[in-house]
Amino acid sequence: AAMWKALAAAAPARVLLRAAPPRRAASLAVSPAAGPADERVETRVAGLSPGQPVTLRAVAADGRGCLFQSCAHYRADSRGELHLGTDASHGGDYTGVEPMGLFWSLAPARMERPYQRLVPRSTDAPMKVEVLVHQGHSPPGAMPGPVVAKAEVERWFTAPGVRKIRLKEGVVRGSLFLPPGDGPFPGVIDMYGDEGGLIEFRSSLLATHGFAALSLPYFDFEDLPKVMKELKLEYFEKAARFLQRHPKVKGPGVGVIGTGKGAELALSMVTFLQEVVAAVSVSGCSSNTVADLHYGEMTLPGLRFDMNKVSVSDTGVFDIFEALDDPMNPANSPCIIPIEKAEGHFLLVVGEDDRMWKSSLYAELAIRRLRQHGKENFELLSYPGAGHRIDPPSTPFCPVAMDRVLGVPVRGGGESKAHAHAQEHSWGKIREFLRLHLG
Repeated sequence: AAMWKALAAAAPARVLLRAAPPRRAASLAVSPAAGPADERVETRVAGLSPGQPVTLRAVAADGRGCLFQSCAHYRADSRGELHLGTDASHGGDYTGVEPMGLFWSLAPARMERPYQRLVPRSTDAPMKVEVLVHQGHSPPGAMPGPVVAKAEVERWFTAPGVRKIRLKEGVVRGSLFLPPGDGPFPGVIDMYGDEGGLIEFRSSLLATHGFAALSLPYFDFEDLPKVMKELKLEYFEKAARFLQRHPKVKGPGVGVIGTGKGAELALSMVTFLQEVVAAVSVSGCSSNTVADLHYGEMTLPGLRFDMNKVSVSDTGVFDIFEALDDPMNPANSPCIIPIEKAEGHFLLVVGEDDRMWKSSLYAELAIRRLRQHGKENFELLSYPGAGHRIDPPSTPFCPVAMDRVLGVPVRGGGESKAHAHAQEHSWGKIREFLRLHLG
């Protein structure tokens, strides 16, 4: 009887031996698992069945806990493997071969308020992104299939050894990021637009690439004015002098990079301030806008926005593309920044599908003005399909964003893939330009 029991117990094992061998578990590798936020990662999946359909998802949260996600549809190759650097997505939030598509297509999850940007409020901690592999193809927003593999990636905005110094120098406020080492380093002032406050992530990435970068707010921060009514160029002059004289900064001049209103301030700085020798204007205007700009006895009045020229879509999205006064109207000539007076160099970066305002036209006007005065001290990077806010690579594309001043969603324009490619290409060119002219 004992022998029969033993045989009976062994029978299932013999059946198992004749069955198909169990499939090896799927694995996901993202490398580097921790690295600078503006650098590419390699994403590979192994252990799938040949031709197996899978959905790759990325999930991240911002500083306030708002959830962002993206997804793309892939098929494993004949070896049951996937490589996002060579294999194309067939659907989801993007298609084609896009090694960083899961990162730049991150958008607010369905249950979150729409039109939010995923930009770091603090550069001290990394952004954590979870990448997941799900069985089958599930459309964006739908419940995905079972998870077969996952990995976490850390995207750092500040490299090890970069020092951040919070600035209170006379009236000047901001954060100075210094690269590791003795230096001296090329010095750059970094400014954003009319959203105000202190935005540090581009400065900290510039420091990661060897620049002494001063993130400079000019309203709505600490004891600076709450709103942007009028601006004094002396404030920016003091910031430029502080940076130029810093023992870790190479001379003789410093550079400046700005986006939107910050871009137009960059043009004014290189025009009027001898300390500034190179200006990067990202989606800027060639005239002064909104707030009057004073410098000593001189005033550049600001072009105004005509809110009657704003259109609103059925979904409540504002299009302000036509709203800024026409800089070519002779009545507005006092607003023009006289950039032909600048001894320094210009890099103009524009998205041809910018819907915030006509930055392509404004770049043309700037170039025409320089050429009329016999100047060739400029480069133009003009990107078809890119929208307004061209940030460092892999910054999630946000075609419509909540405007902090107006409190409504405003169209920035652009198409996700073209915009992502513009961010990657321009970032390398911006750093090259600054190195060339700052030594």
